[in-house]
Amino acid sequence: MAECIEVVEEALRALSRGGAVQPLRSAVWMPDRHGLLGVMPGMLGRKEDGVAGAKVLTVIPDNFTRGEDSHQGLVLLFDQQHGKPLAILDAAAVTAIRTAAASAVATRKLARQDAGDLAILGTGVQARSHLEAMRAVRNLRRVRVWSRNFENAQRLAEEEGTRLGVAIEPVRTAKEAVEDADLICTVTAATEPVVFGDWISPGAHINAVGACTPKARELDGATMARSTLFTDRKESLLAEAGDFLLARADGAIDDSHIQSELGDVLEGKIRGRRSNDEITLFKSLGIAVEDLAAGKHIYAKALAAGKGTTLNL
Repeated sequence: MAECIEVVEEALRALSRGGAVQPLRSAVWMPDRHGLLGVMPGMLGRKEDGVAGAKVLTVIPDNFTRGEDSHQGLVLLFDQQHGKPLAILDAAAVTAIRTAAASAVATRKLARQDAGDLAILGTGVQARSHLEAMRAVRNLRRVRVWSRNFENAQRLAEEEGTRLGVAIEPVRTAKEAVEDADLICTVTAATEPVVFGDWISPGAHINAVGACTPKARELDGATMARSTLFTDRKESLLAEAGDFLLARADGAIDDSHIQSELGDVLEGKIRGRRSNDEITLFKSLGIAVEDLAAGKHIYAKALAAGKGTTLNL
């Protein structure tokens, strides 16, 4: 996780500097809308040593009921100069770590230095990786976790508490998790709000991760209106982020509410947190340059360690 945080930060910085190509992803619903197929292309770095590629994956929210990851697919990595295929990686594993790493980058830059009361809403793969990511960038003094199924919250608290050596409190309501928290990570499959503005304490930082389609949101309009909004990619936010789009449709906010992309804050182009009482919000959509940066790093480590399987194409 510590390595991935640095890799993802540099990818977001490169995007801000113009060192990446990041088109919108394509997503196609399956016929009964139980899931979707996504294609996320991009390019990162210079022609001489950069990579091109795509993540191709399915997202099936109900997979967790069968003990399977909701994200399944492949990251395809190519040499940018000659177009040579370099690597095929497991998209589920890459997505799990790079998404949480992006939230850690945002938290490190936007959250208060003394933030350490963490609320995690959701109990899937991202809940576990976000717990690890938040521990990497802040000293946690309290952790609460909520799920619609309280048994899932209990299971995560027991398993991750034992694995990481931290005390985790399972709670029965989202409000109970969020009240007084100064770090909030929403990693649910919700399509309607699970977090409401009057629950949020002054000075909190929110990583909103779960909702990534125009008709789904985890945060209500009041939460959006109270927060200073940052995102990984503005074009993606305007096209895909139900948290933003539905709040805008309700009249709670407008386009001027978007502060900036996170990469611009990292590069010093835009100021991040402005006061201890400000509520900051990182709306994460997950973008291909994060996958390409993580994939390139993994590929280099695999070569150095002699791991992986070589295919003759």
